[in-house]
Amino acid sequence: MKKRPLVQLSEKIVEPLQALASPQRIAILLVISAGEACVCHLEAQLGFRQAYISQHLMALRQAGLIDSRREGKYMFYRLAKPAILDLIQNAARMANVTLPKLEAASPKMQCACPHCAPAIAPINVLNVKTAP
Repeated sequence: MKKRPLVQLSEKIVEPLQALASPQRIAILLVISAGEACVCHLEAQLGFRQAYISQHLMALRQAGLIDSRREGKYMFYRLAKPAILDLIQNAARMANVTLPKLEAASPKMQCACPHCAPAIAPINVLNVKTAP
C-alpha cells in the first residue's frame, strides 16, 4: 500500500521532534541558545560528563539542529535552526514551566577553552632568560 502524502509529511515533521525527546538534549539546546558553547561550558552549566554530552550533541547534530566549528582542540556548538527554540518555549508554556534567562558562557565557569582560559605562552615567547 502506498503511503498517503499526509503520512509522508508527518514522517518528515517528526524527525526533529525525535531528537528533542530527551530532557538532556533540551537542556543542551537551551544552554546553546544563549550563545555558542564548547563541551566544557556545557559540563559546567549542566553537570553532565563530557562523554554523555558528546553523545547527545552527536544526535542533535545528526538531526540538523546544531552546527559545530573547531578551534584548536575545542569544538564549539551553536543552534543551526533557531526556530527550534520557539518550539521548546511553546512546549514549556504548555507545561506551565517558566524557562530561566540563560546567559552566554563566560570565564566564570572555570572552563579550560580558549575563550575562558588565557593562552599560556611558552617561556621563550616571554623573553625569559634560562640558565645556561
